[in-house]
Amino acid sequence: MNPLPGKILFLIFSLQVLLPFAGPARADNYLSPDSIDGSTKINAETLIELALKIDDLVIIDSRISSDLRQGFITGAQNLPDTQTDCKTLAKIIPDKNTAVVFYCNGPKCRRSDRAVVIARDCGYKNIYWFRGGFEEWQAKKYMISK
Repeated sequence: MNPLPGKILFLIFSLQVLLPFAGPARADNYLSPDSIDGSTKINAETLIELALKIDDLVIIDSRISSDLRQGFITGAQNLPDTQTDCKTLAKIIPDKNTAVVFYCNGPKCRRSDRAVVIARDCGYKNIYWFRGGFEEWQAKKYMISK
């Protein structure tokens, strides 16, 4: 009896069971938390107020390049969550006291959640999280860039 077919069937079964949980930003049933320790949750209007009030505000779009085809918030810099770490953040935001806003597609996207936690763990102190993200921004018909 050849054990290989049994191993292959086990592998296929395991992948079918585990793959739904493996994706970095699966949005099927995911809903981002209401808040993230070390950050301040904001909405679109607060983002606009911050941008008008804080000259050196950094806005980070945590989405992957394929998501950017929809557009992005004008002035945002793209740094996907998959590339976010202390080193990449330091290149964009050398001063850990600089105000920074993270966003992604919206409440069903986990990319900005992850980026906020990474920034917090890297020692950034002035973190804002735009939980509604691009979905809220577009729904309110605010200006986007493409």
